[in-house]
Amino acid sequence: MARPLRFRYSPQTWSEQRVRRDLLQPLRSNIGARAVTPRYEIGADWETHRFEMQNGDVALFARDDDSGAYWMGNTETPSSLWRTDKFGWREVPYHVARWTQRELLSTLHEEDPWLADYPHLSWFFLPVFMSKDGRESTRAFFRQHAAGFPDAGRREATRFFEEFLETGVLDDYRHVMSGKLGTSDHVDRVRMSAAMAEFIAAKLLTDAGYDVVPEIEVTTGHSLDFRATDAETNVLVEVTRPQPPNTRSASGPIAAVRETAETKTNGQLAEHGGGAVLFVDCSSFRDDAWNAVRGEQPDVRHRPAVVYRVRPNGRAEGYRKGGVPLELSDAIEFLD
Repeated sequence: MARPLRFRYSPQTWSEQRVRRDLLQPLRSNIGARAVTPRYEIGADWETHRFEMQNGDVALFARDDDSGAYWMGNTETPSSLWRTDKFGWREVPYHVARWTQRELLSTLHEEDPWLADYPHLSWFFLPVFMSKDGRESTRAFFRQHAAGFPDAGRREATRFFEEFLETGVLDDYRHVMSGKLGTSDHVDRVRMSAAMAEFIAAKLLTDAGYDVVPEIEVTTGHSLDFRATDAETNVLVEVTRPQPPNTRSASGPIAAVRETAETKTNGQLAEHGGGAVLFVDCSSFRDDAWNAVRGEQPDVRHRPAVVYRVRPNGRAEGYRKGGVPLELSDAIEFLD
């Protein structure tokens, strides 16, 4: 399975003739590539190339005699670039990153016009929305499955994440966070919903006034999902998302919450040795399932813990177990 889009860098000099011989010709022979005029200017001294394939793949190439060349594509990589190093979006020259993003965003919105209404989300998830294996499944997850929200339309669900992402609080972590959605060639709603639970948790922490940093490595060799900080607080947070009861073997919503939290507690949190807050995100639950949980407020075998459900209109309600060292009342309407 291909990873989220990254650049390949060649330090060599590339002429127009070499581009046609070593890039275009192999792609033309294998998958019917053709060279087309790039849609945008790049600026500076860069020369640019855009290749489109019969199967819908696209590849971009920017070259400069003094700086080498950068390749990005959701297609097969020509053999002349196989041994090149890979770089992230923030590790390449500004002109190259800006031009590549404009080209790919234009293609994305041409193929899925409705995403044009959500520019920051389109940009944030571009590395997976335009990836080799995951471009169909990741877009379909938002379009057909409302990003994991039950009983919700695609637009209200996508707007929820657009409004959070446009705050920019996760921009510095775009590659790792967008990659959580995955690049599988099929929609795995359970896994993808679990990934979006981390975005929901980040939104709640941000709404409560905390700065968040994702993927915190701890001494056990594990990574916990977030560190939440303010002037007086430094707390680790781990997020889990129970599956809706009708898609799992658990007998009902109460058991679903307990079993999912127990799995997390006996795994990463047990290895960590305590101190982290467990967030149990029930946003995949429909009203009847959540009403059962909110009525009983079951324990989750880890303290401190916060159990909650968020709806795409922004409303969040939940309950706490143990002494939670985070002030979340500005973000969650607590039942306790």
